[in-house]
Amino acid sequence: MTPLHQIGVGIYVDAANIQSNGGYGMQYDVLREYACHDFGEPVRLNAYVTFDAERAKTDKVYSRKTNKFFSALRDFGYKVIIKNYKWFTDDEGKPYAKANSDLDMAVDALLQSENMGRVILATGDGDFVQVVRALQNKGCRVEIIAFENISFELRREADVFVSGYLIPNLLPPKSQGKTLSWGKEGSRVRGTCYHHSREGFGFLRFLKHVSANLWITDTRREDSPYESVHFKDSDLPRRFEPSNLPSHDVIFEFDIEKSSGGGKLQAKNIEIM
Repeated sequence: MTPLHQIGVGIYVDAANIQSNGGYGMQYDVLREYACHDFGEPVRLNAYVTFDAERAKTDKVYSRKTNKFFSALRDFGYKVIIKNYKWFTDDEGKPYAKANSDLDMAVDALLQSENMGRVILATGDGDFVQVVRALQNKGCRVEIIAFENISFELRREADVFVSGYLIPNLLPPKSQGKTLSWGKEGSRVRGTCYHHSREGFGFLRFLKHVSANLWITDTRREDSPYESVHFKDSDLPRRFEPSNLPSHDVIFEFDIEKSSGGGKLQAKNIEIM
């Protein structure tokens, strides 16, 4: 059924922040698909990237790979806003480079948000806290997506924070030679522990697919896009203390396998992100 009203969506990616904080290799096409959940229609897709023009003059491999990356972003529908590195010299005479797109990204998000109901900011930078508040005051729902080193204040101010590790295929998990799709038996996924028993077992929950019902986390419901898997404390990584579970802050990566009895799914080869 076609929705009567689609929600205008804006995506703003602080590429340097994402790449240096756990998100290197993030799939921008998957980000676009996720951002448009719940009948979203992309209005603006902006990627703020950095480029070392001086290095590109002599390093042809860097120049070719970087420009190929920029072209791929454009193919996915993103406008690529390039910030060239500027070189400076510190007090000891050592050269260093700076390229900051925060101001450009903040101003663009605020000016372009008029026709948007939802704004996705892909960054963990706490400098965007005031931007989140300003967008909310303009009537936008603001979602934050990031991987590591995420500002607590930014998470708190956003309407929704989602770890990029938990979005299916946004950052492909360690394949270990496997080619199965995320969520299938035998595949490798990421999730969090929502229940743990003192008897030495628990349950992990992961997002199977992106849908319009992301808020339905109860995996007993047929319309939930989430799935649950069983695990034993003995399968957890060494030196991890099970008494810290359940926790939404600890993200596990694991294989999905059938239990020895052939019934419910279980998690194996569990690692902590």
